[in-house]
Amino acid sequence: MVTQKKDLCEFCEGKVEYHLIQAMFHFKGQTIYVDNVPAWVCKRCGEQYFDAPVYKRLEEIARRRSRIKKTVRFPLAEYNMILS
Repeated sequence: MVTQKKDLCEFCEGKVEYHLIQAMFHFKGQTIYVDNVPAWVCKRCGEQYFDAPVYKRLEEIARRRSRIKKTVRFPLAEYNMILS
């Protein structure tokens, strides 16, 4: 459901378009990922914007994160790792 149209990115003034995304959401020192989130995404820099009802729902999902059943794993590198 598209509720609000955004035209330009606040950071780079690129065009912002509506998409369903996998959102990385930070809440109280923890990060969760949520699939199929409606968002406005800048075509130039990738900045993401959420309408207020969507953001509130993400907060509620994060509050109830103990109910999340699916976990994903990914490689995590250290920035100072030796590259040679």
